[in-house]
Amino acid sequence: MKHRVVDPAGVVFGLVVPLLCAVFGFVLTKIWEPRLPEQIATHWTATSPDGFSTPSANAWTIALLTLLFGGGLSAIAALAPAMLMMRRFMLVVGLSVVGLITTVNFALLYTQLDVADPSTTSLPLWSIGVGFAVGGVLGWIGASFLRDYRVRTLATIEPSAGLPRSSCPLPISDDVGFSTKGSVILTAITLAPGVIMALAMRSLWPLFIFGALGLLVVSLVRFRVIVDEPEIRVINMGMAAMTYGIDEVVGADVAEIKPFADFGGWGLKTKGRRNYGVVTRTGPAVVITFAGGDRLTITTPKAEDIAGSLNRLADARTR
Repeated sequence: MKHRVVDPAGVVFGLVVPLLCAVFGFVLTKIWEPRLPEQIATHWTATSPDGFSTPSANAWTIALLTLLFGGGLSAIAALAPAMLMMRRFMLVVGLSVVGLITTVNFALLYTQLDVADPSTTSLPLWSIGVGFAVGGVLGWIGASFLRDYRVRTLATIEPSAGLPRSSCPLPISDDVGFSTKGSVILTAITLAPGVIMALAMRSLWPLFIFGALGLLVVSLVRFRVIVDEPEIRVINMGMAAMTYGIDEVVGADVAEIKPFADFGGWGLKTKGRRNYGVVTRTGPAVVITFAGGDRLTITTPKAEDIAGSLNRLADARTR
């Protein structure tokens, strides 16, 4: 594949969308300015506003927040050489922030239309949860359009004779990471603060934020690995996070891995340059080396079968 510096979909969703949202704030303020107070409320305590600004100053502040925080996070999606899964995750997080800021700003302005005294207004708290959720969905849609522009290098040597071989039927697939039960427990733990806040505030908006956050957290510890004749794929968030062709495999071996000791934690991890790990449990792992210099470690009970099959398939490509 031809080397690319930028991912077109990443430019659209990671750069253009935050910019359009920032511009939207300016345009909306300009249209509504004749109906807004000279000083609008921009910050609230639990009971009343405690911060005020002119509409134009607020528009500049919102635009900067949108571009610096939301756009700053999502911009990495445009960098084609970066790891695909990291670009997808940062796009979802970044657009969640963009959606949050944009929706809250809309609600802030709408609430103060034709209001004489902005100190009597209150911010609709639903805008926080709805904005975060809508931005997250847009980020997930954008993430599905991102592509892996990694330059592939074909292997020119066979795997070492000392590496395992097996004749397991293909494809081989395994769900690695937290089980459904474990994922439910992790989601519940993440959602618990939102439930407490929702009950205390008598509002559902915290559930939107913590629910979306729970989904993001769980997505980082659930993967599906598939090995078949053309390639090995690591699926995450319903999309291929990593894909390597069999013709790139130099060799595959089996090792015992401790996630924290060997990679510093669970999930998709990196340990040095181009050394990646999908590590979600202690125990056997398949360790695959590729001609381009990448090294991929996947903890799975099927490590022996996957390593043996990859070496067997790599042997067959030279015959």
